[in-house]
Amino acid sequence: MRWAVLVAALILSSGAQAQPEKRDVHIAVGGKAAFYYLPLTIAEQLGYFKDEGLQVKISDFAGGSAALRAVVGGSAEVVSGAYEHTISLQSKKQFFRAFVLQGRLPQIAFGVSSAKAGQVRSFKDLKGLKIGVSAPGSSTHNLVKQLLAKGGLDPNKDAAIVGVGVGAGAISAMKSGQIDAISNTDPVMTKLELDNAVKVIADTRTLKGTQEVWGAPLPAGCLYAPLEFTQKYPNTAQALANAIVRADKWIAKASATEVAKVVPETYLMGDRALYLFSYDKVKEAISPDGIISDAGAKATLKSLAAFDPNIKPAEIRLEQTYTNEFAKKANSKHK
Repeated sequence: MRWAVLVAALILSSGAQAQPEKRDVHIAVGGKAAFYYLPLTIAEQLGYFKDEGLQVKISDFAGGSAALRAVVGGSAEVVSGAYEHTISLQSKKQFFRAFVLQGRLPQIAFGVSSAKAGQVRSFKDLKGLKIGVSAPGSSTHNLVKQLLAKGGLDPNKDAAIVGVGVGAGAISAMKSGQIDAISNTDPVMTKLELDNAVKVIADTRTLKGTQEVWGAPLPAGCLYAPLEFTQKYPNTAQALANAIVRADKWIAKASATEVAKVVPETYLMGDRALYLFSYDKVKEAISPDGIISDAGAKATLKSLAAFDPNIKPAEIRLEQTYTNEFAKKANSKHK
């Protein structure tokens, strides 16, 4: 009996992780091939979810807002999307919480077509343009709203918004003249830059560029879910966080070539050199530890309130929009 008690005590003291309450998890993501969600792909491709006892199904949508609708509608359980949505949702009395970070910078760039670049000297010159975003309501769209507001324009009326996705379709829309400007992620934006199809006038792929646009680094891609998910399935949330933090840390040490070997071939869009070049441009934007910055969360609230009158900072309970509980435990496991 004493021996059994001792063994049990040793197991407990060793920090053995409780098994996930829910092993099958459906994650919705908007534009999985983008670097914005690279940790999700790495965790999937290297088997990190399986190592945590999970069977993860990932459904890919045209943009983050579409992925969110899948979870709101009940066809998926967790969103791999932009942290800012948890704040916007709370303003509508829908309570979602982010529980592990993939990107510490938004990684979105805004470019004007080369043909129109000479006409756009400031953000107020965006008035009347047709602007492509991954999907209306997504974080790429929110950047456009921020820029329009900076130019003294109405973010909801003074430009036409067109959903173009985050892949080859977005590049085609820009080059064919279907849109005058584009807000998107890499490798799409780097491809358009290298082909001289756009002139980038706002860039949140780097710390410097993010500071210029938003005034602070903002938490970006993360896993978030309805508040009840992390309350009802804490071990499952922990397992998901463990996998993502492990992927974050793998990426922090990986070369562009190593990343390109792991991701599906289709992510390279037929141009391996472009993918490698793009990765080096956005690497600093990927979270090294899955932790959401308190200052970044506050800055996100402030930036959203600047162009969305429905978001009133005094009414938002920011502490309900994210938790670092799971990411901190994951960091203890994966050092």
